[in-house]
Parts: sequence; C-alpha cells; structure tokens
Amino acid sequence: MKPQFELERNTAVINFSAHYCNTEDELLNSQGFERVLTRFLKKLKKKESPVYEQLSYVCGEGQIASELTSLFKLLLVLEIDEIMQMNRSFIVLLQHKDTLIEFIEALYDYWRQLERYSIIYNSAEGTGIQKIKFIEANNSFTNLVLKVYRTIEERLFGHHQNVYRQLIVGANAGLVLNEIQWDIPMQYMGLRYPAFIESIVLTPPFITYPKRTKRDGIFQEVFENPLDGLYLDPNNWFVYPAKVGTALAYVYFHRDFMAQGVTMCNLFELADLEECQNRKPDLIYVYGNKDKEDRAVFYQDKANDIMIGYASYSEDHDYFGYMKKMILTLYNVKMINEKKLPLHGAMIELTLKSGKQSNIVVIGDSGAGKSETLEAVRMIAEDEIKEMKTIFDDMGTLSLEKGEIRAYGTEIGAFVRLDDLDTGYAYRTIDRSIFMNPDKTNARIVIPVATYKDITTGRPIDMFLYANNYEEGGEEFEFFNNVDEAKAVFVRGARKAKGTTTETGLVESYFANPFGPVQLKDQTDPLIDKYFEKLFDKNIKVGQLRTRLAIEGQEHSGPRKAAEQLLAFIKEQ
Repeated sequence: MKPQFELERNTAVINFSAHYCNTEDELLNSQGFERVLTRFLKKLKKKESPVYEQLSYVCGEGQIASELTSLFKLLLVLEIDEIMQMNRSFIVLLQHKDTLIEFIEALYDYWRQLERYSIIYNSAEGTGIQKIKFIEANNSFTNLVLKVYRTIEERLFGHHQNVYRQLIVGANAGLVLNEIQWDIPMQYMGLRYPAFIESIVLTPPFITYPKRTKRDGIFQEVFENPLDGLYLDPNNWFVYPAKVGTALAYVYFHRDFMAQGVTMCNLFELADLEECQNRKPDLIYVYGNKDKEDRAVFYQDKANDIMIGYASYSEDHDYFGYMKKMILTLYNVKMINEKKLPLHGAMIELTLKSGKQSNIVVIGDSGAGKSETLEAVRMIAEDEIKEMKTIFDDMGTLSLEKGEIRAYGTEIGAFVRLDDLDTGYAYRTIDRSIFMNPDKTNARIVIPVATYKDITTGRPIDMFLYANNYEEGGEEFEFFNNVDEAKAVFVRGARKAKGTTTETGLVESYFANPFGPVQLKDQTDPLIDKYFEKLFDKNIKVGQLRTRLAIEGQEHSGPRKAAEQLLAFIKEQ
C-alpha cells in the first residue's frame, strides 16, 4: 500500500487512492493533518514563537498536538460554553481564544504556503475514490478544508464572518496515475515500477517556489550510462510521458521535485498512455536521483537508440531550467544525429489583414530578446493582424525535405522572464499560467502558446534573424549580404547576459545554442554550412534584430522598436 500522505521539503502529496476524507472528523483524524500540525508546531518551537510558548504552558509541551486536535473536533459540533461544561480540561485553553485564533490563522497560512498535490492511482488498492470523478474529488476536498477552518474559527469568534474568500486550500494540482507496460531494455528494468501520469488537473493561479532562480553552465556528455543498475522506488517517483517535437520522452522525477514535473504540462504535450504502451521511448530523463555525486549529464545509448539524461538530487538543480533544458539537449542531440539543425530561437507565422504573410525565425541564447520582440509585434500590430501563430518559443529544428528547408517546433509552451514581458501580460494569462518565484529576480512564467499539431507541421521560412541584445549602435533591423557574413554572427552567438543563467557581461555561445550543438560541434559545423548555403540559395532573407534587451533603460523599448521595424518591412513587401 502506498503512503496516504507525504510531506517533504515544501511539498505535500495527498494520496486519494489510499485514503480520502469525506467528513470533517475524518480530515482531523487523518495522517495528513497530524503530519502538518506536528511539522508546524516544530517550526513555531524553532522560532521561539510566543504563541507556541503560551500553548505549551497551557497544554504541556508534549500534548499540544493531541489537545488541539481534540478541541478542534469538539468545535466542529459544539459551542464554546457547551465544550466547557462537557470537558472542563479545555476551560483554560478556551480562555485564551485570541491565542487559539492566531494559531489557527498561522496554521492555515502554513498549509496554503505548501505546494499541495493530490494523486490517484487508477488501478491501486485501498479505501480511496478510484471510481469518483477526480476533478469533483479535488473540489470537494478544497471545500472540506475550508469548512473545517471556517467552522472552528467562527465557533471561537462566536459569530459568522461577513466576507468569505474561496481560496484554493485543497490541492494546487492533481495527478491521475496509471501503470503501463513499455518496451524496457534489460538494463533499464529498475525503471519499470513508477506510475505514468495519465492526466493532470491544475488549479490556477499555480505558483511554485523552487530553490534556484538560475541555471548554471551546460550539460556534459558522459560515456558511461548513469542509469546502469539504477532502481527507482515507485513510492517516490513519477513519470511524465512527454511529446518533445517528434520524439517520445519518459521523464522520471522525484516526488520532492513535483513542481518541476507538473509544470511540464504547460511546456510539453502530455502523451496518451496508449502511445506509450509497449513502446520504447526516444528519450529518458531521470531528474532528482539521490547519489553521491552532484551532476547533470547526458549519455547516448546507441545500442538501444535512446538518449539518456540524468540530474542528481540537489537544491542546485531545483529550477525548471534543469528540467526543460536537459530534455531539449537530449532532443537536439537526436536531431543532429539525424542531420537536422537545432535552433535556439522563436518562430511565428504572421498573417496581416492585408493578406501579407511571413514566417519569421529569430534565434539567440537566453535573454537575447527573441520571444520578447515577437510578442511586441503582436502588441503593436494587434489591429492589423489577422492571425499570429507561435510555432516555437525557445527551440526549433531545421529539416531539409526534397531540397526545401522546413522549420519545426519542440514545445507547446513558453518559459519566459516576467520582467521582460509587456506590463500586464502575466495578469491577462493568469488563468492558465504557472508562476515561479514571482517575488524574486528572474521570476518566470510557463504558459502554453501553441498546439502540438502546429509545432509538428513543417513550415517554410521567409526570414531568418539573429537577436542582438547588446549593441546600441546600428539599425534595429538589417540583412546580411552573404553566407560568411551571416555565419560569423550566428555562430559567434554573442549576447549580454540578462541574469537568466549565472553568466555575466558579454558572453558567446556556439551558434547561440548550448543545448546540443556546442556538445556536438564537429557534427554541427557541416550542418550549419549546409543549411546556411541553402538559406541563401533559396533567397530567404537572413539578418539580425537589435533588440537591445540587455541595455539598461531599453528592456522594453528595444524589443518594441525592433518589432516596429520588422513590421514595417513586412508591410512593404
């Protein structure tokens, strides 16, 4: 039997399949309530809280949890006077109503600050709710927690409240899990036990607080398989089956990094389990395994034709960039092996009301301003645009098909800095966004921007541009005259670091893409030569946009001016 409730770090996992609370009394008797109350009391004691000292004096230090739980149960059904008459041991405690109310409010806030996830196993044994609709179960659980909180407080106040706020106090997200059989090579048999995510229920606004706000360095290739002999405990691990471009990825993540695993649903299409049944994946990523080394590496399992990613359990890796960028590195290496050219950039299919259409690719490393400039196009030309489709926001691929270049996307979502978005954009999309550390520098938002059909439909290219975020001089928008001039800028991959990684100042990254091409430079060089020659042979316009995103004072005006020039050129064609 899997645990009913797990509470580690700042993550609470509630297993509805093992136990589901239908009544207020069941909630207060649950393992989950006991664990949360005990953990909260330890926190108060460590802080030497006056509230804790008062409760300890009244109840006795070792009896606070049991005394409060018993009192809460009585407050659900009785008035204060009735409790005092029935059980005189609570008289002193109830004479400190202000202390009790302060404690309840603090406990309530502590619960709300946890990242809370409910799970249900479709085929699990237990006294749970396998046959009840999962969304209804999540809603009912939220209402149950609210009812317990409000009833107890109102008994202590002695009157009903005048204002009720329907806060999300149940699960922030719910996971329906299932066990499947997939085509497992013998050396990966230790991965067969964790359950696959079948569906996810998000309750926005979904806000998470990972320990890190930046990613550090690149992922190194290793030549010994990091998954050899690895066994993953199904009580601690989950699998997100992701559609990454045209590839199928099985992403294993540790329970303590639940936020990173759940956030993938806004970035990568969740594969149907029928697509995974008896199928070997193209990519496997194990994120958060406890070992003696602190590493984030990848390995090419050529014998089984699987790309392997591995990141150890570490607070240094507690950042969504380590989830997203490793998956993209694995995919890009696979694409390079297939003679396709990975692009670190963004692409839109723009159709104006005048009938003019343009497919625009803008590439650049993190913080170059590629996505921000294309979003500025949407904002300034809203009344003139008939349709603007995002084909990819961060990573795409060029493919040669029958002598023609086609561009494909990789993700259905965007992982962008809040500071670089147009003012108010995050609030307009709050109903479907996932926020990360919104109160800190380099705060991030993950939001769906494209459909899986759109990103996997190859499109021709009209403009291929480099996002230059550091030069103050020169035109916002210009084209290169020849292949060598263009390659010199694109391959150099220069940008001024914006704080999205631990880099500072003006830095260079091979082909602006440290996620595959830089690790396989010898294989990528001839691909760049081939594709750039084809771009010029087909008279596709190749140039650069000076977004000036990294120049102080031009974080918003720079991308906007570049977008204005780009839009003016499209109109003139």
